[in-house]
Amino acid sequence: MRSPDGPRARRRPAFGALAIPLAGLLLLTAGPVAQAAPDHPTGGRPAAVQLEDLDRGLVAVATDEGVFLSWRLLGSEATGHTETGLSGSDFAVYRDGRRIATVTDSTNYLDEAATPDAEYRVAPIDRGREGRRSDPVSPWADGYYDLPLRRPAGGVTPAGEQYTYSANDMSVGDVDGDGQYEYVVKWDPSNSKDVSQVGYTGNVYVDTYELDGTLLSRVDLGVNIRAGAHYTQFLVYDFDGDGRAEMMLKTAPGTTITRYRPDGRVARTEYVTMPRADVRAGYSHRDDYRLSADGYFDHLVEMFQGWTEHPEVVAGNWPATLEEAFGIEPRYSYPLSREDAEALADHFVDVYAPSRSTRNNLRAFEGFILEGPEYLTVLDPGAGRELETIRYTPGRHDDGLMWGDYAMARIEPGNRVDRFLATVAYLDGRRPSAVFARGYYTRSTMVAYRWDGHRLREDWTVDSGWTPMSNPFNDSPHGVDGTDPEFGTLTTQGFHSLSSADVDGDGKQEIVYGSATIDHDGSLLYSSFAEAPPEAAQPGENIRLGHGDAMHVADIDPDRPGLEIFTVHEGGRYAPYGFALRDAADGEALYGGYTGVDTGRGMIGDVDPDHRGVETWASQPQSVSETGLWTARGDYLGPQTPGTNMSIRWSGDLTTQIVGGALDVTPTISDWRRGTLLTAEGTLTNNHTKGNPSLVADVFGDWREELMVRTADSSAIRFYLSTEVTEHKLYTLMHDPQYRVEVARQQTTYNQPSYPSFYLASDMDWSRVPLPAPGRRG
Repeated sequence: MRSPDGPRARRRPAFGALAIPLAGLLLLTAGPVAQAAPDHPTGGRPAAVQLEDLDRGLVAVATDEGVFLSWRLLGSEATGHTETGLSGSDFAVYRDGRRIATVTDSTNYLDEAATPDAEYRVAPIDRGREGRRSDPVSPWADGYYDLPLRRPAGGVTPAGEQYTYSANDMSVGDVDGDGQYEYVVKWDPSNSKDVSQVGYTGNVYVDTYELDGTLLSRVDLGVNIRAGAHYTQFLVYDFDGDGRAEMMLKTAPGTTITRYRPDGRVARTEYVTMPRADVRAGYSHRDDYRLSADGYFDHLVEMFQGWTEHPEVVAGNWPATLEEAFGIEPRYSYPLSREDAEALADHFVDVYAPSRSTRNNLRAFEGFILEGPEYLTVLDPGAGRELETIRYTPGRHDDGLMWGDYAMARIEPGNRVDRFLATVAYLDGRRPSAVFARGYYTRSTMVAYRWDGHRLREDWTVDSGWTPMSNPFNDSPHGVDGTDPEFGTLTTQGFHSLSSADVDGDGKQEIVYGSATIDHDGSLLYSSFAEAPPEAAQPGENIRLGHGDAMHVADIDPDRPGLEIFTVHEGGRYAPYGFALRDAADGEALYGGYTGVDTGRGMIGDVDPDHRGVETWASQPQSVSETGLWTARGDYLGPQTPGTNMSIRWSGDLTTQIVGGALDVTPTISDWRRGTLLTAEGTLTNNHTKGNPSLVADVFGDWREELMVRTADSSAIRFYLSTEVTEHKLYTLMHDPQYRVEVARQQTTYNQPSYPSFYLASDMDWSRVPLPAPGRRG
């Protein structure tokens, strides 16, 4: 690691196939996608971006000091700025029908004269005229709110293992057009697996609830979708602009959608629609593609029998015989008989694989899904009905052989091939598209779709091509260019998440794909490379920044134009940086440090308001070595760092707080200076050591974020709202397009925080906050 007084100097990286000039960077005016221009004043309103028509979002919480009230300023209500916030609508506050206050400088109020059974409303005041009053609310008596859940019944795997369910990741969307969010909850079985882990899993369920706990619909993904963070990414968004959110996710034969009646009874259950070609080919919703250990061995035998017909063998790129691939003397005639293929499979499983790594126990390989149809389904989660199902693109092609799953020392069929990502992006600057990605270590792909209310239409496809290998059973496919002339350098650059942001200032969002970025039109904007330092395995060479686990795209340094990207990298001695801050417009490193090890965790936030900008930090889990805390300008602040599980905008002073707690540890919200602000007793986080809440987002109340965590028994999702009085006035973050799509993306794989398009911190210049155009449907 670089010494504290010497972060890596900014150097210009080499880019991949295309390096697109950024001519539009300073041409933006303020507006709903004005992410990249920090010097524009508030007040400009370009063409409207399709965003939700939300209601007032009023919430009341009983506290020791009285009843705390919090509500939304809508994006269309903001008109300018003051020294402490935005200007716009003032608000009249009513208790039991009597006006008790007029609030001008914020969208919160503490009623110190409250009574326990009081009822509250607020109403906007514009030019002296009072508008429509909000729906009435009563205080949360316990300081939080529990959304009741209907936990699925557990089950037993084909191997006889019992499993139960716990609530996992969440998303939100207005599925019925009433201006209030509904809540989409994914259920994870207790035997959920990483793609590298062997074993059967239970089915995955995705529920949609009203805030009062009314279950609207349940998606049962069936036996042919494995459970785990990498497999199911569900996008909840109003894609067609009709005022009601749809859901998109990967499905398979056996996936069902159930609609519930208001009394909780099942109204109907239907399978997703299989393409006619699949029905004619004999596929059915009764199919079960989960492999037993014996089934995998048979799969291997069949693969070996077809060896001489594999296109890479025919082309002369791979060894002509399996003996040559395994480094043994020739023994068999080709094409292999069943008996000879079984003998070679025995050698591969019992001799060759263990010789590569003692962790290779392919006799116990079971529970994976390596074949069968794959679909992408659009559904109406409010009505519990399918809208369209198409083939998932690209398909798996094989069991991971071409993806490099057999090439490394750890032989892991079904690993690199089955890593999925998804996000929402305003690729045209106005309407949302869905982006689904497959693979990022070797072959890396993305497909963008637009839903018009009737059918999915493809915007563009990105595909790096395969990474060439000389021997698929012994090679190093990571860090190797794919075969595509434009997108070949995408390989090994993707992360376990991705982000949508307007990085080049043209009013259209790009896809920040870890260490590379795809422009809004599907072309390659850049793929970041840098010179390896002397300590690296390839000193002096121009190498990829490479894959990592955590990425944050935001306005981190307010004194620079545009956005920045903070990333941590797991390449160790084969990566130029363990952590780096980059210019989002061109991928150029601003500062960073070489660590020489897998640097697995990283976070950003305004945790030290004495320093200008947002701080960054990174660390290696389960290690006493930490990379330390850095300012936005690259100044080292010391070795001690806050946590890295999840950030939250909780405090009234615009600083950032951190959500802690993992496994069986009770979740907390902590401030770097003030200590613990909240202990969420009786709740738990998700995703093992990552300790993710189900969701952190501005789902109601003022501009601050709510903490949503599952109760310990998963009987409810518990909502916590900050009750610190703030004097800062800002529209709901959900009316910033970047933040809104980041909330939709938050559930993807390794959950990362959501960031707005503008600088949001304790030293923010309110004149630079973009004003969204009036919200609209369609």
